[in-house]
Amino acid sequence: MKAIVHVGLKPGVLDPQGKAVADTLGRMGYSEVQGARIGKVIELDLTGIDPAKADTRVKEMCEKLLANTVIESYRYELVE
Repeated sequence: MKAIVHVGLKPGVLDPQGKAVADTLGRMGYSEVQGARIGKVIELDLTGIDPAKADTRVKEMCEKLLANTVIESYRYELVE
């Protein structure tokens, strides 16, 4: 089983990397880009876990390590 976790900054939190990307794309001629937000994708390979418990375990991992829940939000999907 695999867990795919998407982590990104919450709305309203400044994203200097995203601003730099958007500004650079604009200078490169991509004037349609009005903003960008940078996030991360984490793929976890899970073995030896009961599929019924996987959801709870992945949520714990996100809350404890993978996302800073003060400034970041996350979502995940479990794929078999």
